[in-house]
Amino acid sequence: MPFREGPLGDLKVPLTWTAAVALIVAVVIAVAFLLADRRETLQQQAYGVTRQTVDTVAKPVSGVIAAPGRWTGVGVDAVRNYFFAGSENARLKAELKEMRTYRDKYLALVDENERYKSLLGLKTDPPIPMVAARVVADSRGPFANTRLADAGKEKGVVVGNPVMNERGLVGRIVGVAPGASRVLLLTDIASRTPVMIDRTNSRAILTGDGGPNPKLEYLRGSEPIQAGDRVVTSGDGGVVPRGLPVGAAVKGLDGRWRVVLFADSTSIDYIRILLFKDFAQLADQQALAAKVLPPVITENPEQSILGPARPATPPPAAPATTAPAATTGTAPAAARPTTPAPTATRPAAAGTSAARPPATTRPSTTSPAPAPARTPQ
Repeated sequence: MPFREGPLGDLKVPLTWTAAVALIVAVVIAVAFLLADRRETLQQQAYGVTRQTVDTVAKPVSGVIAAPGRWTGVGVDAVRNYFFAGSENARLKAELKEMRTYRDKYLALVDENERYKSLLGLKTDPPIPMVAARVVADSRGPFANTRLADAGKEKGVVVGNPVMNERGLVGRIVGVAPGASRVLLLTDIASRTPVMIDRTNSRAILTGDGGPNPKLEYLRGSEPIQAGDRVVTSGDGGVVPRGLPVGAAVKGLDGRWRVVLFADSTSIDYIRILLFKDFAQLADQQALAAKVLPPVITENPEQSILGPARPATPPPAAPATTAPAATTGTAPAAARPTTPAPTATRPAAAGTSAARPPATTRPSTTSPAPAPARTPQ
């Protein structure tokens, strides 16, 4: 229906009022622009007070007006998440699977790094040269148990060198070739290693029997071992250095004492070969071969450490000889040994010195030898 045909068709707005309202609106807009273009400080001008009042009133009004928009956005996001939850779940599962792969790699690298650190930090007292190697192959069987390492003659490895990993003793070298060496493990049936109980210093022989826990043989003493005792190498015979960790003692099902090896707690992948030949290389041979021995000092320097001195034996007396004849033409008799007879001394007279009488000789029972002829002078 046309506007003029309605009930308000006869309503007429005076033109004067319309022009007045338009003029007022234009003036207000012009004043607002003029005030907005001014650069005076807001606190020093009336415009600052006006603007603060407008901002104070507009803040809650703007919040109320903007609330429906925010609520609408939240609702749209909720609906979208609801309808697209399946695709988002699939994407998150794929990302989790990828992250698990990276996690496994990270844990493997951390474990390998820790083993490297432990292996490189392996030290002996006294220090022994070592060679790092990696196990490249193994030989297992009901009785044989060996490993093949990637270090050989070019690194100074010889037969008999002990082999360790970061946990303890693994075995010893039984074969060497250029670029490779064979390690006989402690569990092999041909393995024999002298060990001792760390708590009691009791000696034994660690004997492999093909099982995971080698047995202890030739234990001596009353109660030399208890369950859980630490077993180390004894160094007897010069086969391996003393004090290398081997394992812990346990009682087997057969009633015999066995050893749970420390080296078997981890895989034997990375090893260190001790370049140990004998105990002579652990000491300074020139210092041990000193020619001059240090003096022995006792509490009493006048007393010998060998005990009281024995009395010296007097030397035998020289044989006495008879005086030769003075002016006779005959030759004096040959000197014969005589035995000194005891003599008695008499007190000397006053004013004179005491005189000792000459010693007398006893006649010999044998006939004297003829004297040699002597020409008169």
